[in-house]
Amino acid sequence: MSKYEFQTEVSDLLNLMIHSLYSNREIFLRELISNASDALDKFKYLTLTDDKFKSTTFDPKIIIEIDKDKKLLTVSDNGIGMDEEDLIKNLGTIAKSGTKSFLESLKKEQKEGTELIGQFGVGFYSAFMVAKKIEVITKKASEEKAYIWSSTGKSDFSIKEGERESQGTSIILHLKKDAEEFLEEWRIRSIVEKYSNHIQFPIFLKKDDKEEQINKASALWRLNKSEISDEEYKEFYKTISHDNDDPLLYIHTQAEGTLTYTTLFYIPKNPPYDLYRVDYQSGLKLYVKRVFITDDDKELLPTYLRFVRGIVDVEDIPLNVSREILQQNVILSKVKKASVKKILSELKKLKKKDKEKYLEFYKNFGKVLKEGIMSEFDNRDALLDLILFKTTKSGDDLIDFETYKSRMKEDQKEIYYLIGEDENLLKNSPLLEDYKERDIEVILFSDEVDSIVVPQIGSYKETPLVAINHAKIDSDSEEIKKTEEEYKEIILKMKEQLKDQVKDVKVSPRLKSAPSCLIYDKDDPDFAMMEMLKQMGQTNLPEVKPILEINPNHPIFKKIKESQDFVKLQKITPLILDLAKLNEGMKIEDSVEFTKTISELIEESL
Repeated sequence: MSKYEFQTEVSDLLNLMIHSLYSNREIFLRELISNASDALDKFKYLTLTDDKFKSTTFDPKIIIEIDKDKKLLTVSDNGIGMDEEDLIKNLGTIAKSGTKSFLESLKKEQKEGTELIGQFGVGFYSAFMVAKKIEVITKKASEEKAYIWSSTGKSDFSIKEGERESQGTSIILHLKKDAEEFLEEWRIRSIVEKYSNHIQFPIFLKKDDKEEQINKASALWRLNKSEISDEEYKEFYKTISHDNDDPLLYIHTQAEGTLTYTTLFYIPKNPPYDLYRVDYQSGLKLYVKRVFITDDDKELLPTYLRFVRGIVDVEDIPLNVSREILQQNVILSKVKKASVKKILSELKKLKKKDKEKYLEFYKNFGKVLKEGIMSEFDNRDALLDLILFKTTKSGDDLIDFETYKSRMKEDQKEIYYLIGEDENLLKNSPLLEDYKERDIEVILFSDEVDSIVVPQIGSYKETPLVAINHAKIDSDSEEIKKTEEEYKEIILKMKEQLKDQVKDVKVSPRLKSAPSCLIYDKDDPDFAMMEMLKQMGQTNLPEVKPILEINPNHPIFKKIKESQDFVKLQKITPLILDLAKLNEGMKIEDSVEFTKTISELIEESL
């Protein structure tokens, strides 16, 4: 017998889960049945595609056995089974990237209920909520040896060789005293009916050597929509996703004709824990004619829809298709295209019919949807219709492009926007002063991805989008030219002093009360975009210098012009630039010098 320590993350998950999910601990049976179903799926695939198993008579079943005398509950399947390596990998570790950081965030939240743990998926370990000890007897298909895995769920587990006639797995739960309700036949029946009725393999309840099937064993996604209740849709979602919350939305499509396929897609209520990881786990299962093929094909939907869970079942693909061919399959490509259109269409309907529900969706997945604007030309317009944002007139409400356009002034030809990561700084940006005075609404984009995504939009329904920190405002007017001439000497001196930090110094046509602001040449990335590129790991970025605009009507510059005090101008010029940087959310390079100059100016004014 060999002893092994649990991976640290497993121990952490067990502690968190038992405290978070205890009130809903019946879900352990749903999880064990779901795992058994996956094992049957995998072995069924082998019997159809692997010559070694094609002659095998396969009668898939899941058996739940009650032993009241010994206080044992056993869940068995005749699926693919496990060897010693599989046991260590599947029952001793959590092979999910980002597990450690996710569990740490769970601990910090100390949130009651299932919401956060549901984002992760509880799986096999949920059985420790009801069992003081678990034994797993398993034999892998085509292997000679069987193994027994055993643990009390504390810190370690053991594996030794055992006996089992055929391939498959039996999970034996030694129930805790306060969990003996799960030895009652009615309790098991009610749980299976609630959570696992539409598992496509038969589930039998065994008692006193008698077996009785207790589920419908019909693949739910293949049933007519009229035959499925709202509750059944929700419970099926929990089975395939290991999430304990109801889904926000489900989309069931059954297509027949030149392309025959069935899809059942779910939008989760809460974001999966790995939503922003490059190595995220796909939430979709691919079937061909009800035969499970894979749950790890990220090509079934574009990455910006990676939060979608569900089933894709197609008719006209060979069962033994290789993964490489699968990714290039024309039929799957067409199913993907139709599925994307359907999902986006249903989200648009939700936005129109139930704004509160859509806002809940957008809060969790809006940033991810925006990624599609960069990568998906075919559905760009549909994605733009789903985007929400705040503006200078919307307060805390989110609006869409269609609403913005309906509120544009009669002579307004462009959609104006400003990007930054700090919403409060955006709302108070001096760049907005001229637009507010002219009663023009400006969109405030504050998501991290906006600096990369929004400049690529170009236009919405033939109306150009213009960044106000790049836009020109009557900068060639006679009045501006006259002002530039009046402030020519001041500008020349500031340019000379700031030549290493800014591209140019100009008189501003847009400022009303602030002394200065930063703008950028049309083709230059602004500060927000440069910050985003750095976060994306781009290190060899060229230096981009902003343009400093000064407000000629501000008392500071009026007094300098009147007094011709260029000594004082030299002293305050770095401050003028620093103030403009602060309004952009930028860091001041020399905060010590900044503080010292401010202190001196205050002292002089007293």
